[in-house]
Amino acid sequence: MLYILSGQDDYSINESLRDIKNSISNQTLLEVNTTVLEGHEITTGQLRGVCETPPFLAEKRLVIIKGLLERFEPANKARYRQKTKQRTNKQNEYKSLSDSMNHLPDSTILVLISGRINNRNPLFTELSTKAKVKFFPLLRGDKLLQWIQNYVKKNGGTISPNAVNLMAQLIGSNLWIMSNEVTKLILFVSNRCIEEKDVRLVVSHAQEDNVFAMVDAIIEFKVGLAERLLHQLLIRGASPSYLLVMLSRQVRMIIRLKELRNQERSEMEIRNKLRLTADFTWQKLTTQATRYPLVRIKKVYQKLLEADLSIKTGKYEGELALNILIAELSQ
Repeated sequence: MLYILSGQDDYSINESLRDIKNSISNQTLLEVNTTVLEGHEITTGQLRGVCETPPFLAEKRLVIIKGLLERFEPANKARYRQKTKQRTNKQNEYKSLSDSMNHLPDSTILVLISGRINNRNPLFTELSTKAKVKFFPLLRGDKLLQWIQNYVKKNGGTISPNAVNLMAQLIGSNLWIMSNEVTKLILFVSNRCIEEKDVRLVVSHAQEDNVFAMVDAIIEFKVGLAERLLHQLLIRGASPSYLLVMLSRQVRMIIRLKELRNQERSEMEIRNKLRLTADFTWQKLTTQATRYPLVRIKKVYQKLLEADLSIKTGKYEGELALNILIAELSQ
């Protein structure tokens, strides 16, 4: 039996792999009869050796190979011209590997795990008609909202639509983080429904510090640092719309703080008006308000509004709009 699990949603890939493991009858000896290999350098001989090894005191043997399909992803033309000999070798490789996987013994379950695969990938083309293929793209929009609802229900909880929407905005498509936060929320609310206020109170704000840092980098024209911070936040699961909201909120708060200080309001008054109860947030905000001139802050805020409009009108996707925003503000 041959499976191909492909996509950027590694959480769902892991869940699918767990289902495959659970389908194997003898769970007691599963660990002994499971082999995990990296596919970047595996040879046809190694593949045959591990796949043709009989299972130990069990009916099935599980072989998991990660990254094998990526090895045969189509390269650009320049690389093709530079590496003609290697290209010929790869053609021979994928054919021999494909032949080996097309003749698996009945006792072997082979699972190929990969990221996003091009339809022109020759090894994938050879295997796709004979394998059980499952694609796992990152969940977005309604699919992500449905996943959150289903996961909460599966774990014995209930959640309001507004809370679901907020979870999607705050966390995005990283289901590893999402599942952890849902578990925390279910424990927090006990037997009642998860509401928007619970999400705001419980969901981790570890990303907030990096948002502060990204605001600093943008205002200080540090394009490289701002881009790295943006990439880190996206990798950790923050959605572009959430980051834009957080950036806009932070810059707007700086403007309001500077204006209230010009009115000679007291610290307590300002904190009450801005609803800043956390000392950490107050300290970061006052530092930024002191360091940057109002004219620069207002320019950044105007560009944030333009980026928001470009996303809402469909001119740019969220991630592209943020990258363009950083490039423009760092000129």
